Amino acid sequence: MKPMHRSIFALLLIATLGMASTTRARGPIGELKGTVLDSKGKPVANATVTMQSSDGKQPFATHTDSDGHFVFARFETGQYDLRAYSKGLFSNWMKRVSIRSKKTTEVTLRMPPSADVTVPVTQ
Repeated sequence: MKPMHRSIFALLLIATLGMASTTRARGPIGELKGTVLDSKGKPVANATVTMQSSDGKQPFATHTDSDGHFVFARFETGQYDLRAYSKGLFSNWMKRVSIRSKKTTEVTLRMPPSADVTVPVTQ
C-alpha cells in the first residue's frame, strides 16, 4: 500500500473505532444536548463542542447546527467536561456535567466576547 493510502486508511479506521465506541456503551446510557451562544446571546453556528470524561479521558467532539444546537447521543452515564470553540475563541470549561441513564441533560455554553483591538495611529 502507498504511504498516502496507509495514512488515509489509518484515519478512517480511527474515526470508525471512535464512532463505534459511542454506539456500544458498556453501561447505562443517556444523552447530552445543548446550545452554544455568543456573548450577546445569539446562536453560534458551526462551533466545535468538545466533551471528555471528567477524568480527562475519552474525548469526543461535534459541531453545532445553524441554530447553535449540538447533541452527544448514546453516551455512558457519568460526569463529563465540555467547552466550545469558534473563530479563535474558547468558552470556559463546563465541569462535571452529569449524563444520567435514559435521560437527556441540557446545557448552554457561552462564548466570550471577541477582543476589539484598537491601535492608535499617530502622524
